[in-house]
Order: sequence, then C-alpha cells, then structure tokens
Amino acid sequence: MFEELLEDVAQRNGLRETSTWLKLAAGLSAIVLCLLSTGYAAPLFIALLLSAAVLVLARIDLRTYAEFFLVPLWFALMSVAVIVLISGGEHVFWSWDPLPFLSLSITRESINYGFFVLCRVIGGMSALLFIALTTPMTDLFVVMRKVRVPDFVIDLAMIIYRTIFFLLDQVRQVYHAQVMRLGYSGWKESVHTFSMLCGSAFIASWDAGDDLVRAMDARCYDGKFALLGENRPVELRPLCALALFLVAASVAVVASQGMTLL
Repeated sequence: MFEELLEDVAQRNGLRETSTWLKLAAGLSAIVLCLLSTGYAAPLFIALLLSAAVLVLARIDLRTYAEFFLVPLWFALMSVAVIVLISGGEHVFWSWDPLPFLSLSITRESINYGFFVLCRVIGGMSALLFIALTTPMTDLFVVMRKVRVPDFVIDLAMIIYRTIFFLLDQVRQVYHAQVMRLGYSGWKESVHTFSMLCGSAFIASWDAGDDLVRAMDARCYDGKFALLGENRPVELRPLCALALFLVAASVAVVASQGMTLL
C-alpha cells in the first residue's frame, strides 16, 4: 500500500504541475515558522492552511492523508505525555514519586509546554506531508542537482529510494504467501515465519544489488545517473498564493507570541 501512496499520490495530485521550488519553499518555510513561534496558535494555523491545500488544491483523499498523519501523531502524543510528566512546574495538579530518584507530576507549566510541543509537531508534520504528497522524488532529485548537491549523494539517494520499493514489494509477496500457508497461525509459527521473511528480504536485497551493479556496468555507468524529473517554471498565481501564505503565517507567528493553553 505504501509504495502506491508515496509515489502514485505524488504523481496524480492536483499540484503536480506546480513548480517544485514553490512547493519546497512553502513546506520548508512553514517548518521554520513553526520553530520560530513561541505560541501554540501559529503552528496550528499553519497546519490548517497546509492541510487545506493538500485536501482541496492537491485533491488528496482525506483517508489517505489521515493514515499518513495519524502514525507520527501517535508517537508525538506518547512523547508529549512523557514531557508533561517529567517537566515539573510550580502550579502542581498531580504528583507521584514511584522511586527515590523519579518524580512524576502534572503541572500547569508542563501542560502548556507539552501542548506547545505537540502543536509544533503537528505544524511540522503538515509541512512535511505537504511536500511528500505533492512532489515526486524524481522532481526532488532534479532540485538537488540544481542546488549542486554532490552527484554521489544524489545517486545514493536514488538507489536507496529504488531499493525501498523493491524490498516492500518482495516483503509483501512473501508475506501474502506465508499467510495463505497459515504461517502466522500460532506464536511459535509466527516467530519462525517472520525470521524466514527477514531472511528472504535480505537475500532478495543482496541479489537486487548485484543485479543493479551488473546493469550499471553494462550501461557504462560513469558516476552520474540520468534524471527524469521535470523542471517546471514558476507561475504567477502559485507564487502569489505562496506569498499570501507566508504573510498570513508570519502574522500568526507574531500575534501568538507567548500564548499558552492554561
């Protein structure tokens, strides 16, 4: 499923023909503004704008977007819970000392700080998903070459990107075959079957690497892969939309300075 989402959605979205430079500028600027903000409202405002752009302008399905968003959000919530319990503060709502060297508490300051961190994470995730779901990796490779990233770094990234999808496909095929043969019917069978799955994936990746090296040698590889991405021009309407977004986000950052939940 993920191999279809990562590339197919990026290839078919409504912002596919928009300049890669503009989409990167929007996403990276949003991350910087979230880091500069000292209040929780600005990251949430940025997340709302970028999510609306993904759903309305890029016309990406809400369920697809939610699936990508909820996985990192779950890890963020667990991290924020730890931050709230160990940060401390003056206005204590609840406290517990389970060990002599460990004190857990929930305070007004820790809740404010934890909620602020969560809002920052939500804003950053929205920016990263905006880039990932609207910009194919081939276009990003073109931008990397334009900004003079070393060729060996780009080639290595291209090989890794290709290998990820190859391994996902191999693991999916082997996993479905194992399920059809009741390989996960019990705990012992699941452990044995999973170990066979890992071994099969390792052998497949090793063989794929050998095949890739032979194919590169047969095609007289000279240290630089050809890039097939497109370099689209910067158009006026998307540029104006980007400027409006940056102005609105900057105003939100300034207006929400020092804003707290409690």
